[in-house]
Amino acid sequence: MLVVQLDDAEGTRGWARLGERRWRCVLGAGGVREDKLEGDGATPVGLFPLRRIYYRNDRLVLPPVALPARPIGERDGWCDDPQAPVYNRLVRLPCEWSAERLHRDDELYDALVVVGYNDDPPEGEWGSAIFIHVAREDFSPTRGCVALARGDLLDLLPHLKPTTRLRVLAAQDRGPPVDTDGGDMRQFEDFDERDW
Repeated sequence: MLVVQLDDAEGTRGWARLGERRWRCVLGAGGVREDKLEGDGATPVGLFPLRRIYYRNDRLVLPPVALPARPIGERDGWCDDPQAPVYNRLVRLPCEWSAERLHRDDELYDALVVVGYNDDPPEGEWGSAIFIHVAREDFSPTRGCVALARGDLLDLLPHLKPTTRLRVLAAQDRGPPVDTDGGDMRQFEDFDERDW
C-alpha cells in the first residue's frame, strides 16, 4: 500500500510511503478532504486503486513498470466537466467538454499515475483528474493531486503493482509517516521540518 500522510500545519506537504521506502510529497491547495468536490483543490481522503501510467516518451525513458502504461499523445486530455458523459476520463482534444490538456509545456505530467478516484462510475461533481505526478520545483500545492519530485516519482513507478492501493490519510492523522504494515517506524521518529 502507498500511504500518503500530511505533516505540515498548512495541510499541503507530507510523505508518501511504500514499504520501507518514503518520498516527500505535496498535496492539494485545499488540503485533504473526505468530501472532495470538483474544483475545490483538495486531495481526496480514502483508499484507491492505481489504474495506469501515462508518460511523455519524448522527455523520458520509462523504467520497467508493472502497471499498464502508455505514452501521452499531443491531443490527450482529461475531462473535468461533471455534465459530460466522459467525465473523469481520457479524451482527445479538442472536445466539446471542458478538459485538461495532458501534453503540457511544463514537466508536471512527464509521468503520471491515474488514481482510481470517482471513476467506477464517475458521479456528480465529486472531482476528477486525481493523479500522482511530478511536483513543481518549489513544491507548491497541486489542484488535488499527489506530487513528488521527478526523480522520486521515477523511483516509485517500478514499485507499483496492479494490486497496489493509494491510501490518503485524513488531516487529523497528520504527523510522521504511520506504520501500516508492521514495519519498523523508528527511522521516522526524528522527523523535522528541516527535512524539506
